[in-house]
Amino acid sequence: MLRIRNPILPGFNADPSIIRVNDDYYIATSTFEWYPGVQIHHSKDLANWELITRPLTRKSQLDMRGAPDSCGVWAPCLSYDGEKYWLVYTYVTRKDGSFKDAHNYIVTAPEITGPWSDPIHVNSSGFDPSLFHDGDGKKWFVNMLWDHRKRPRAFAGIALQEFDPALGKLVGPRKNIFKGSELDLVEGPHLYKRNGWYYLLTAEGGTGYDHACTLVRSKDIWGPYEMHPQTHVLSSKDTAFAALQRAGHGDLVETREGRTYLVHLMGRPVGQHRRCVLGRETSIQEAVWREDDWLYVKGGSVPSLYVDVPGDGDGKEVDAKYWQEKEYTFIDGVLHKDFQWLRTPETDRIFSLEDGALSLVGRESIGSWFEQALVARRQTHFSYDAETVLVDYAPNDERQFAGLVAYYCRYNFFYLAVTADADGHREINILRSEASYPEGKLDLGGVEPVRIPNDGMVRLSLSIRGGLALQFYYAIDNGELNKVGPVFDASILSDECGGHQAHGSFTGAFVGMACSDVNGTSLPARFERFTYRPVEDAADRYDI
Repeated sequence: MLRIRNPILPGFNADPSIIRVNDDYYIATSTFEWYPGVQIHHSKDLANWELITRPLTRKSQLDMRGAPDSCGVWAPCLSYDGEKYWLVYTYVTRKDGSFKDAHNYIVTAPEITGPWSDPIHVNSSGFDPSLFHDGDGKKWFVNMLWDHRKRPRAFAGIALQEFDPALGKLVGPRKNIFKGSELDLVEGPHLYKRNGWYYLLTAEGGTGYDHACTLVRSKDIWGPYEMHPQTHVLSSKDTAFAALQRAGHGDLVETREGRTYLVHLMGRPVGQHRRCVLGRETSIQEAVWREDDWLYVKGGSVPSLYVDVPGDGDGKEVDAKYWQEKEYTFIDGVLHKDFQWLRTPETDRIFSLEDGALSLVGRESIGSWFEQALVARRQTHFSYDAETVLVDYAPNDERQFAGLVAYYCRYNFFYLAVTADADGHREINILRSEASYPEGKLDLGGVEPVRIPNDGMVRLSLSIRGGLALQFYYAIDNGELNKVGPVFDASILSDECGGHQAHGSFTGAFVGMACSDVNGTSLPARFERFTYRPVEDAADRYDI
């Protein structure tokens, strides 16, 4: 066995769904407004994970232009029926107020890497869909039911209905098979069958600090379902000092050797305000089936930081890979898989890779829900340095700007921008928004623009320490880096601050390159490289 430290998918990787096909494990996670849609990681041992594909890659599958922050693709469920892979997911276009416009789809593929089909629309009655392949050949579709009337709950329960793959639609009656426990907010359903029992694993408590995994079972798929003796098989809600907080929304997998594991989302808060700056991440727990045919998490219902998984070694190889510096270049004309962009399938309108550089097309403002040129990767460490090189960028005025961005959403970001004043003199400025919805406004206060030459290369850099302190730097050509601006509070790049706080903000911190031209003339900006350098800082809390 191999002992590893959670999480297994650090940084923004929420709502995990796991399967095993022969000796291969796959985890699908949510991507929300980030494109392409859905991340699928692969492993042979549950310890070493690699991102291998994002299935929703084209306009006929997914176009999120206009989708608000933390809408888009929610809670994918990945399954395999022996013939092909099935991926069900929700596309959300509205999540605020009393209504949720949530549309559930299915795509399929002969191989995990594709080609993935165009989507089939299944229903729009709620979110977090899942597909269960029963032993008799039937396929069952479950999703949480949303009730805009709140009678008595908006999270009304878990709906079950048969899915006919030949017809490509739901057939037969629909029933609310489980209305949740007293914790409320039931969602994230997954069905399993074992020893004649149907098991329904759900998430409850919302995705904040009361999150939990709840397990129920029945001899009949239609119910009635009885509650687990513990009610919640996994939760940190009553353990304020647990290393892994906000634990819930889980899924089960069994190894060839018969061991059972539960993957789940969680967060690691920092600072006195308990902000999860790395977003909702994916961790794993070993579980055991007892003689009463109930599942229990090994070591108790509070998630463990360290877990034994199949494999050999002492975990040092996994740790070493995590701490590797990433130097990204664009000379091969391919955007590295670590990067994503926002909402649009029409990538040629916002970026291209040519002549050894990433060229971003100046589009709408930073935070636009339609077309903004922002290419970024996840923040996966509490402390890190990032740097990029901007070449041949000649803005004409203050409405053209490009540079380095630490980004959560339209209301929460820090932007080190090369721009110009009204007379066309090039300068560096810091654009930021820290106040969150609905007060979030652009703030330029306290930072004087720095005049720089009108031509030449500009290096832009930032450092974040402890998930709390952000400092920007710049250099002209190959000169020394100079500090610019004060130290900012990086913890605002978190669910707890991101627009609608932890129960309404679902993504994570990104760092990357951006370009805007609100003159509407599409002035491009060229970036030659991007560096992400993890830093081991004494203030970081990886083991507490």
